[in-house]
Amino acid sequence: MIDRDFLFCESLMFGNKFFVMIKIKYKFNPETLSFEEEKIAITNFIYTKILPKFAFSVVLGIGLGVLATYYIGSPKEREALDQNSAWVRKYKDLNREFSKMENILSEIQERDDNMYRAIFEAKPVSPAERRAGFGGVDRYSNLKGFNNSQLMIESAFKIDQLSRQMIVQSKSYDEVINLVKNKDKMLACIPSIQPIAVKDLIRLGSPFGNRFHPILHIQRLHAGVDLTAETGTKIYATGSGTVFQAGVANGYGNVVKINHGYGYTTVYGHMSKILCKVGDKVKRGDVIGLVGSTGLSTSPHCHYEVRINDKPVNPINFYQNQLTEEEYQELLNASAEETNIYE
Repeated sequence: MIDRDFLFCESLMFGNKFFVMIKIKYKFNPETLSFEEEKIAITNFIYTKILPKFAFSVVLGIGLGVLATYYIGSPKEREALDQNSAWVRKYKDLNREFSKMENILSEIQERDDNMYRAIFEAKPVSPAERRAGFGGVDRYSNLKGFNNSQLMIESAFKIDQLSRQMIVQSKSYDEVINLVKNKDKMLACIPSIQPIAVKDLIRLGSPFGNRFHPILHIQRLHAGVDLTAETGTKIYATGSGTVFQAGVANGYGNVVKINHGYGYTTVYGHMSKILCKVGDKVKRGDVIGLVGSTGLSTSPHCHYEVRINDKPVNPINFYQNQLTEEEYQELLNASAEETNIYE
């Protein structure tokens, strides 16, 4: 027996347009040996023909939508991604500019410490102060939780650090400007003469440097120079300043210490008599005491020290303003000898 289904389309033709009206299904009847039209229920047609195609179309559309969302994105999402990429590039460009600014600022700081401040013998700004950080709570907590949080935090940190360093540098330049304005006052304060007049000086005793102590019999630093003179010889302040110690001190005997500002202090030891008191304002050339042999001393002399930022330096380098070239050279030659006579 033969059982076949055939689908035919009844159509109408109007002009150049072709319209499909309805689908008709025919089934072969072996008894009548003819094809007979089969009635199709509308619900069956919907369930068997339309709904599966519709469901497939819906599933296909959802699948394509999901793929588009995850791999292609909507126009707004693509626009947001493009903007995000642009901002990332800008942040990276900013960080490169910050690095250039850090290098320039580092060069300015080096010139400040080693040139401008060195000219006025001012204390350099400490690295710890220049690299001062920020304490307290986390300053960048509001930048956490984003895709590029680390990049944003790095940029914010560099901005804060540069701002802080520029403030420190600005204050440093203010100090240098004040040093320039007060140059005459500074020159008056810097020790630049010897405390014993050339006409009263008998000779130079122990020079600056390591030596064997003549009384203690040990090797140690002699932080000043010994200027031999008669007992009662006047001792002069070598620069303007304020007396911050005047009395007896271990080893020094009767001693006077003067703060000249700008990091300079001077020490005058072994006096027979002190002619000033703590708090006195003195000028270069003022008499502050008389030569003696108090403390650890074997003969009358003045033990004289110059300190810069509390570090002892050779006082011989501050005498040239008072001596002639021949006298200064003679003093330099004498300072190179290890004479170890006095404290």
